[in-house]
Amino acid sequence: MWRLPGARAAFRGVRAAVETHSRAEPAVGAMERAVVRCVPSEPKLSLSFSLADGSHKNMQRDQSEPLGRVLSRIATNALKGHAKAAAAKKSRKNRPNASGGGGACSGPGSEQAAACEPVVKLYYREEAVAEDVLNVDAWQDGAVLQIGDVKYKVERNPPTFTELQLPRYIMAGFPVCPKLSLEFGDPAGSLFRWYREAKPGSAEPEGGAPSSLPPSSPNTASWTNTGVDERVYTPSNADIGLRLKLHCTPGNGQRFGPSRELESVCLVEAGPGTCTFDHRHLYTKKVTDDALIRTVSYNILADTYAQTEFSRTVLYPYCAPYALELDYRQNLIQKELTGYNADLICLQEVDRGVFTDSLLPALEAFGLEGVFRIKQQEGLATFYRKSKFSLLSQHDISFHEALQSDPLHKELLEKLALNPAAQERVFQRSSVLQVSVLQSTKDSSKKICVANTHLYWHPKGGYIRLIQIAVALAHIRHVSCDLYPGIPVIFCGDFNSTPSTGMYHFVINGNIPEDHEDWASYGKEERCNMSLTHFLKLKSACGEPAYTNYVGGFHGCLDYIFIDLNALEVEQVIPLPSHEEVTTHQALPSVSHPSDHIALVCDLKWK
Repeated sequence: MWRLPGARAAFRGVRAAVETHSRAEPAVGAMERAVVRCVPSEPKLSLSFSLADGSHKNMQRDQSEPLGRVLSRIATNALKGHAKAAAAKKSRKNRPNASGGGGACSGPGSEQAAACEPVVKLYYREEAVAEDVLNVDAWQDGAVLQIGDVKYKVERNPPTFTELQLPRYIMAGFPVCPKLSLEFGDPAGSLFRWYREAKPGSAEPEGGAPSSLPPSSPNTASWTNTGVDERVYTPSNADIGLRLKLHCTPGNGQRFGPSRELESVCLVEAGPGTCTFDHRHLYTKKVTDDALIRTVSYNILADTYAQTEFSRTVLYPYCAPYALELDYRQNLIQKELTGYNADLICLQEVDRGVFTDSLLPALEAFGLEGVFRIKQQEGLATFYRKSKFSLLSQHDISFHEALQSDPLHKELLEKLALNPAAQERVFQRSSVLQVSVLQSTKDSSKKICVANTHLYWHPKGGYIRLIQIAVALAHIRHVSCDLYPGIPVIFCGDFNSTPSTGMYHFVINGNIPEDHEDWASYGKEERCNMSLTHFLKLKSACGEPAYTNYVGGFHGCLDYIFIDLNALEVEQVIPLPSHEEVTTHQALPSVSHPSDHIALVCDLKWK
């Protein structure tokens, strides 16, 4: 049966919501729920409800179908359910020592079956809905479906969770951010309550249902209310060795949908103790005021690189294997990033799954929205605080594609074409540039161009990085001067270049001579011999730290937050971890630091 892909996921969410609600909240002396999902862009509507025999019915019907056909089908389903229940009852009666009589409709024969078929009607405002009314018009919110003696309140398009997941690895002291997606609702209008597993041999579970939630609650036979009614829960040491349960009710500020319960698949583990970023968080306890922009740039180490045999045995042999696993590192990354209370976060080496399943839900819970740009196996992510900024436009490019196709880079391409070997090597690189134009939510005249990149990594790739940064700066200038004249620039990234390189010299000074040694980084046969200029006035907001990357065989400054000198100034730079903290476990990454890079964090101020 055809339906749109989005409808399939949403229908599963409706079905799960109804089933979970039925399990957790049996209606006693109250009307049951019949959940209808009906959206104009899809040809079918879904109808989910529970029959008196306990079975769950999930129906997909054409919106243009007459109501009578659906009611007839419901009656048939109800009759089948009754027949099964009667047969089971009869089977029990025939067993030795069994008691109980057969049902009035348990015998064979079409007349008897027809006589037992329940009356199925749909009422709206206490009047029966005519059977020739189309489904799209018949199933109104607040209608009442009657199946025999049972009545169901119809809820059309109630807030519903289409996705709800807890992390696979949970540690004490680290925030647990459930991944969730809603239809007809939003997280801010939803209600959450966290429970911990009651310790074996402990007294009765404590804590009733706080009055902020509807009068539904999970089975508390073995669960203790933590007292936390927020979307994010940070387990304490008291939770170590126990599982967690999340009870949540989707809402939209006006009404609530069917509740869901979710239990963690793992026990809460002990945390690693003090992390490299804990001291830094002392400087970032609060979100900055509107005059400041707290900015973070961080290469978080892609899982696709961390989980290789080469990484475990050659690059990071000093790092405990479990500390390289994604589930472990995600806990540290989430805690580090959320603890900075940043307004802008530019990340490199972001796996697509990490963005959608970990970073997006975690940072969204702390007030940030994000965009992603894939490179090949991993990519770039830029997050911005929703209370301060809105996303106006995106201008992402792939360096090699832009160089070949955008007239903006025609002169650079002509120079590069003079050396075919160098040109081919540049074209083979997949590096990308993410450019987002943001607008202040408080002052629409204030806009800012936020750029994020990860330049080619190879130690011999000096001239490739020069070409890439030349393309990047020309593109950023086009966005910030031609498309949005005069808006300031913040350019973050892992540039794979120390302050002594041609790339850094070019960014800071605005030019690079043709005799710079980096043009021959791959040898004299590939020397490019070109001079370049750009017209942006940029400086490194965090200066030139001794290192932002510290691994067993190398340490140096590779990461920068370049800012527009004409429009922005630095209010404060959050101190980097001490050398003692970085080398506690020899090098990075470690059990107390999730990446081989160190985040740059600074507070910027509009001039």
